[in-house]
Amino acid sequence: MIEQKSQFILLYHRTPFDEVKREDGSREWVDQKSPNGIIPTLRNLFRSNPSGTWIAWRKVEMEDKKEDEEISMNKPSKFNLVRIALTEKQVSSFYHVTSKESFWPILHTFPTYFNVNNADWGVFEEVNKKFAESACKRAADGATIWIHDYNLWLVPGYIRAKRSDLKIAFFHHTPFPGNDVFAILPWRRQIVESLLCCDVVGFHIPRYTENFARAANCLVGAQKGEKIPVSPKFIAVGSALTEPSATKFLYHAGRSIRLVSSPVGTSPELIQQLIKTKKVIEYSKGIEDGTKKGRKLILSASRVDYTKGNEELLLSFERLLEKRKDLHGKVVLMLACVAAASGMNVYTETQRSIEEMAGRINGRFSLINWNPINFSTRRIPYEEMVAWFTQADICWITPLRDGLNLVAKEYAAARKGLGGVLVLSEFTGASVLLDGALLTNPYSHKRMDKAIEDAISMKQEEQIERMKSMTKAVDSYTVNDWAQEQISELNEQTNV
Repeated sequence: MIEQKSQFILLYHRTPFDEVKREDGSREWVDQKSPNGIIPTLRNLFRSNPSGTWIAWRKVEMEDKKEDEEISMNKPSKFNLVRIALTEKQVSSFYHVTSKESFWPILHTFPTYFNVNNADWGVFEEVNKKFAESACKRAADGATIWIHDYNLWLVPGYIRAKRSDLKIAFFHHTPFPGNDVFAILPWRRQIVESLLCCDVVGFHIPRYTENFARAANCLVGAQKGEKIPVSPKFIAVGSALTEPSATKFLYHAGRSIRLVSSPVGTSPELIQQLIKTKKVIEYSKGIEDGTKKGRKLILSASRVDYTKGNEELLLSFERLLEKRKDLHGKVVLMLACVAAASGMNVYTETQRSIEEMAGRINGRFSLINWNPINFSTRRIPYEEMVAWFTQADICWITPLRDGLNLVAKEYAAARKGLGGVLVLSEFTGASVLLDGALLTNPYSHKRMDKAIEDAISMKQEEQIERMKSMTKAVDSYTVNDWAQEQISELNEQTNV
């Protein structure tokens, strides 16, 4: 049993590596299928925090196997992985039901999808207490605790009640809605009170920061500090989510809480390196000779989720084919729409609808040598996705609401020095970062239809100019910059 105290503890429901069982019953830890994202960056934080601890969860079958599992990891540096034992019932209640059926629709401003009847708040509290107790047990005096995402909303409050000496930061990876929508949650006060136990609370963009500040002010009486102009990395006007200024501090229960707007970045250098690898080149050749065949390729990549706007995109593509018979056989849509994990029943109807739409459109318009839509629900390996970015003339991203959308940033990173058009919903966090994207409103047929037609007809010179602006934004604020900003804000706050 590892009982070493840590000065840096990270809490995230995902593990830093995927566990693979060997035939002999032993296991190994392998990199995840998508190496470009926050997981590698979070792992790298342990290089400068030796003997740190990463706390996640694991599912156990037996009720009596509730001991935390502690594993000594040696890459990228030495750190401890702690996995809290949760039963299948706890995982289903805490994650699949309460988080996804109650919290997710509210966070994304879909209150009609909100389901409180199946939620078990007691189980959610129990799981969050497990995370908090594990962190407190392993934290050295004055340690830094960094908590990730809404399914651990209550952890800061539980930690602060037991360990007032600890420095606590929280990062919200989803949108944070307006107060009138957030207030639908019956547990709103407990959630906000817990987040106000942090030293720093981070969000992708100033709009979400300001929404939280208003909720804290209205729901529990937290006092808002002065609003300051947003960082130059954010576009000041134009998108539905732009915000010219945001609250920097909240004051509550004798404490000050620093609010930080810092969008997760991508890894542009890694993407450029991958483009030159043999594997990506082979994937690219396969796409060029197979799906593309000299046609204009439109790529859309997301998950099966009612928030992602896949149905709206398909209907717009159908209208395009109805209107523009000259495009038949000359344009192809690759819709990569990863199916939801097992147990996520809320997405079953959405997947069925997407599959039926894609099938109907292909049935209406296909020619002997051309299917207008290539549709995949498999999880595409990251090297293959980079190849799709290099081959896609247009990347069409149209969520009805999205916290950020890394696919949009990754496409821009892959098109450095090239043309290509990014058609982007103005209801994504990325819309206030990527000056040069062709913004659209997925709720509007006219805006959606005009955007895709404009993208298809855009001159190469304009494509290159727009892409240059977007790749500059991606290069200037990477995923490493995001992590460093979060930690530095916490250090600055707690040193005041």
